[in-house]
Order: sequence, then C-alpha cells, then structure tokens
Amino acid sequence: MMSFPQQSISMSDEEFRLLRDFIYGHCGITFEADSKYILEKRLIKRLLELNLKTYQEYYQYLRYNRCKDQELMDIMDILTTNETYFFRESFQLKAFTDEILPELIAEKTARGNHTLRIWSAGCSTGEEPYTIAMLIHSLPQLFGWKIEIIGTDISQRVLQHARRAVYNTSSFRATAEKDKNLFFNPLDGSHKVKDAVREMVTFSHLNLFDTSKLAMLGKVDLIFCRNVIIYFDTPAKRRVIESFNSALYEGGFLLLGHSESLMNISTSFTLRHFKNDMIYQKPLAQYGVRP
Repeated sequence: MMSFPQQSISMSDEEFRLLRDFIYGHCGITFEADSKYILEKRLIKRLLELNLKTYQEYYQYLRYNRCKDQELMDIMDILTTNETYFFRESFQLKAFTDEILPELIAEKTARGNHTLRIWSAGCSTGEEPYTIAMLIHSLPQLFGWKIEIIGTDISQRVLQHARRAVYNTSSFRATAEKDKNLFFNPLDGSHKVKDAVREMVTFSHLNLFDTSKLAMLGKVDLIFCRNVIIYFDTPAKRRVIESFNSALYEGGFLLLGHSESLMNISTSFTLRHFKNDMIYQKPLAQYGVRP
C-alpha cells in the first residue's frame, strides 16, 4: 500500500506569519492569528502537488519561482469562498430597479447621456452580473441605451464558470420560475443563460489591490460589491473602498452586502435611506457637474 508521509506536514508559527502576510500584501485577504490550521489545511494540497516538504519552501516558491504568478492565481481559488446565486438579496435588488435606476435614468436623460456602466466587483461564478443584466433587460426605460456590465474576480476558475454561463439547481434558490423560463435555456440537466443576457456582461480578472488595473476599468455609475470586503481587515477595507470611490462618478452608488458597513471605514459616502434598502452614494461635488 502506498503511503503519503508528506500529508502530515505541519505549519510552524513563523511559516504561518510569512504566508499570511504575503497573501495579505497580494490581495488583502486576512487570516487571523487563530486561523493557522485553516491556512495549513487549504494549502497542503499545493505542497503535495509541487513536491515541497515545508511551508517555508512554498513561501519561497510564491516569491521567487518563475511560475509564481500562476500559483498565486491558483491559490486564490483555494482561499476564497464563491457561494452565490441568482437574485440574491431581493430587497436590495428592488431598491436598485425601483429607486436607484429611475433616479439615474432621469438624471442622465436630462443631460442627454444614455449610457450606464455597472461593475460587479468579486462577481464569483457570474450570478450577480447576470442578475443585473436580467433586471435591466426587463426595463423598457433603458431600451436603446448603451449598457456595460463588468464582472471581475480574483479567481480565474470562477471567471471561466461565469463565461460558460451554465448553472445547476443551487444557483436558482431565489429565482422565480417565470424568470428561469425567460432568461435560461435547458442544457443537459442544467440551465444556460440566454445570449441576449450574456452579451450584456463582460468578465475580467482583477485583484482589488491592483491599482494600475483598477484605473484601467474607467468610471462607473454603480458598483455591486457584496460579501467581499468581509474577508479584509480594516486597512484593506479602507484601501478597497477608496478605490471604489475613485471609480465611481459623482452621484454614483455602492451596494454592499447586507452584513457589511462603511462604519469606521470611510466617510466618503452618504448613506441613502431608500424605501427598500439603505445604499451608499458618492456625493456630488458642491459646484461640479457630473459627466
């Protein structure tokens, strides 16, 4: 019988500190002092596949090996949780369709601007940006507008899933049957997003700590970033939220997850009390005119 003695590799406190700090510096994901076992358990498979004997060797691999960039992308799949589904947090989506979009449409129409750019940051397997596209597709007020919905994530694996746009039952736990019939085609026991919706969304690989690539994204009217910043500590949250502030047009909106808040994080946004939800908004400059 074959044995695998390397499977008992343990992580020292120093190795944990090195890897924790390296991962944090790369993408802002935080592992608290008592989570050494979690990091050890998630990374052990990488040591085995790379035939490394210690986590110190793995740290050196991440820093200096010619394949380090690919390895960093691979471990993002291991370290991040990607559980999501269509039409998640319905009360917030109702605020989006019934209150925020009409406000944006009226304001932009008054200036003769018929474009709308929406960013789904941390889009995972694509359910969120496709949901946004489905909601917009159902609004006749936006017919003829130039709509851009950009989904980004740090994990290449989930982005591949998003581009395939094929989903199983777990993704439809909050989807009405009429929407499932309207926006999806059955495919070998699963369902595929229809082309009319898929064509509204583009997907890109993006690390929210990569300021140069963030700048290339350009300005957007609205950002969805739900259940992402929970993985960051306070300094990392501030860094990401400041990037969102820079990316938003004046008057643009930031939609966070229901358990997330900017309290003690940022004073750059106003918390708007809509009928269906509370949403953060980037204030208009006192004498500025929004482009």
